[in-house]
Amino acid sequence: MTGAMAVGEITHHMESRVEAALAAGHAQANLHDELEASFDRAVRLLDNLRQPVSADVPGAATAGPEAPAQAAPRDDALAAAMLRVRADVVDRMVNQTGEIAIARSRIEGELRLLKAAMQELTDNVVRLRGQLREIEIQAESQMQSVAADAHNKEGFDPLEFDRFTRFQELTRMMAESVNDVQSVHQNLNRAVDGTDAALAAQGRLNRELQQDLMRVRMVAFSTLSERLYRIVRQTAKDAGKRANLDIRGGGVELDRAVLERITAPVEHMLRNAIVHGIESPQVRAEHGKADIGEIRIEVSQEGSEMRLALSDDGAGLDLARVRAKAIEKGLLAENVELPPEELADLVFLPGFSTADELTQSAGRGVGMDVVRNEVASLGGRAELVTEPGKGMRVVIYLPLTLAVTQVVLVHAGERLLALPAVIVEQVMQYRPEQLAELYAARQVEWRGRRYALHYFPHLLGDLQAVPQAKRLAAMMLLRSGASALALHVDDIVGGNQEVVVKAIGPQLRNVAGVAGATVLGSGDIVLIMNPVALAARAAIAGNAVAAAAPTAPTAVPLPATVMVVDDSLTVRKITSRLLERNGYAVVVAKDGVEALEKLQEAVPDVMLVDIEMPRMDGFDLTRNVRADARLAGIPIVMISSRTADKHQNYARDIGANVFLGKPYREDELLDHIAGFVKSAGSHGA
Repeated sequence: MTGAMAVGEITHHMESRVEAALAAGHAQANLHDELEASFDRAVRLLDNLRQPVSADVPGAATAGPEAPAQAAPRDDALAAAMLRVRADVVDRMVNQTGEIAIARSRIEGELRLLKAAMQELTDNVVRLRGQLREIEIQAESQMQSVAADAHNKEGFDPLEFDRFTRFQELTRMMAESVNDVQSVHQNLNRAVDGTDAALAAQGRLNRELQQDLMRVRMVAFSTLSERLYRIVRQTAKDAGKRANLDIRGGGVELDRAVLERITAPVEHMLRNAIVHGIESPQVRAEHGKADIGEIRIEVSQEGSEMRLALSDDGAGLDLARVRAKAIEKGLLAENVELPPEELADLVFLPGFSTADELTQSAGRGVGMDVVRNEVASLGGRAELVTEPGKGMRVVIYLPLTLAVTQVVLVHAGERLLALPAVIVEQVMQYRPEQLAELYAARQVEWRGRRYALHYFPHLLGDLQAVPQAKRLAAMMLLRSGASALALHVDDIVGGNQEVVVKAIGPQLRNVAGVAGATVLGSGDIVLIMNPVALAARAAIAGNAVAAAAPTAPTAVPLPATVMVVDDSLTVRKITSRLLERNGYAVVVAKDGVEALEKLQEAVPDVMLVDIEMPRMDGFDLTRNVRADARLAGIPIVMISSRTADKHQNYARDIGANVFLGKPYREDELLDHIAGFVKSAGSHGA
C-alpha cells in the first residue's frame, strides 16, 4: 500500500521462514540469527523511509529522536492532542527562560543591597530617636516657668503655664521630623517586603516554566533500545561470540541533547564489553559460565542526575596487562605500585588501549578516554570497577539536563571561576601550619583515600601565582570517577548556585578542563571548569605519578587587620576606605557587642574604638578586651569627640594605648597603626 516493497519482501520472507519451521516441527540452528539480521535490515529501511517525511513537513523535527519517527496517529483524538515543534525553537525558549533567570538573579542582588541599606537606616532611626528623647528630657528639665500674673488672666498656676523657648520648639519639631522619617522608613520596608514576595513568586513561576520546557526536551532512554540491541547482535556476530543485552530502567527521561551526546560512548562501551570482556563460548564453558554472555544496562535517576551502569559477566579488566601497557607508554615507573582502582583508572587516559590490533568493532583502537571526555564535557563523571574473571562495570553519572546546573564559585588568583557541584566531594579549611604539612606530603588524605594536591592557578598554567596567607585556607576535595583531586583555592564564594549554562562555541569546546560558561546576575561571564580534567592533562604532559606532586607555593604575607568599632555608618565607611587604600584588611562593628562577637572568630592586629555606642560603649569594650587573655595584647586606639582630660585619662587607665580626638589627622592615625603592626611583627620574629 505504501510502496515500501523492499520492507514488504523482507517481512514476507521472515514470515515464510517461521511458517516453514513450524511446519517442520523444529528450527534450524542459524534461524534466529538470520531472522534477527533480516529484522535489522528492515529497521534500517524503515529509518530511511522516515527521513523524507520530516523533510517534507515544515518544522517537523521534534524535540525527541523518537518523533516524527512514530507511526501515524491511531485516531483523530490523538492527532488533535499532538503538536510538532522544531527542536531549535524549544532550545531557544529554554535559553530565553535562562535569560529571565539571570535577570532575576541580578534583581535579587540589588534587592539584597537594598535590604542591607534598609537595615542600616533602621539602626540609624532607632539611634536618632534615642538621642532625640535624651535631648527632650534635657530640654524639659531646663524649661523655665514664670509667674506672669499680668498675662495669666485665667488663673493658671505658674507651674501650669510654661514658657517655651526656641530650644524647646526645635526639639518638638525634630521629634515630628523623626516621626515622619519613621513613617517613610516603614513604607519603604513594606515596599521592599512586597517586592521580595513578588520576586519570590516570579521565581517560582519561572522555575515551573523552565521545568515544563525541560520536559518537552526530555526523552526516554528506551528510545535507544533497538539501536543498542542491534549493535550487540552485530558486534557479537562479528567477534564470533554470543551475548545478550538486558536494559533496565529504560523509562528514565533525560535531555535530548544529553542522550544524543552519550549515545556514541554507550555504543563504544558495548563494543568493548563484547570484544574485550565477553569470552568465547569455549572459554566460558571452561570456566563454568553460560555460553551466552550477559551485558546489562541499568538506568536510574538520583536527584538531578542520571546514573547509567553498564556491566558484563566477562573476564574483567586484565590489570597486569594494563600495568604493562602503562610502563610501555612511559605513564608509570616500573618500581611504582598503584592500588587496583587507580591502576584500572589508567584505561581512561588518552590513547591508552590494551588491544593488540586496531579493529572496527572495538573502537578502532581508541581507548576509554573518549567516554570520559564526553562524560566530563557534559558535566558528569565516570567510574570503573573490575573483578578479574567475573566482569567489569562502568558507572556514568550525568546531569538530566544541560540547560541549568549547580556550581560553586571560587577565586583562583584574580579569576572568578565556577566548578560543577557534582564533582565536589568535600570542602575543608586548614590553618597555615597544616597547609604547609599538606604541601610537604603533596597530598590530602580523607576517609582512607588519597587526593593529589594542586593549587588551582598552577593547573590553569599560571605557575608564578602564589596564594595569600590566610588564617584558614580553603581546600576542595574533588572526585570524577576514580580520579581524586585536592584543590587549593584562594576563596570560595557562597555555596551551591544554580546557573544557566551557555554555549561556549567551537573555540573553547575542545579546550581541556572547560566544561561550559555561565552569566552571573552581575553580568559577569564565568567559565565552568573541571580541574580534574586539567590535572589529567598535567599528568599526560609529564609523569602520571610525579605530576601529582606539586611544589608548595610560597605564600605572600597577609595584610594586617584593623577592626573599626563605631556606631556611625559614615565613620565606618570613611575609615575603612582610608585603611584599605593603605593596604590593611578591615573588619567593622557597629558597637561593642558586635565587636566581641567578631573577636571570637579572628584577632585583629589593631582596634580603633569609639566611646559612645549603643548596647556597649568603648570603655566597656576596652575593659572586656583587656580582661581576656587571648585578646589582651591587641593595641587599642580610642577615637572620640570627647576630648576632655577626664575622658583621656580614664581611657588610658582601662588599657587604651592611644587617644585621638575627632577630627584626627589621617597621617597621625596611620603612623600609630603602622607602629603597632611593626612592633608586633618584630616580636613575632
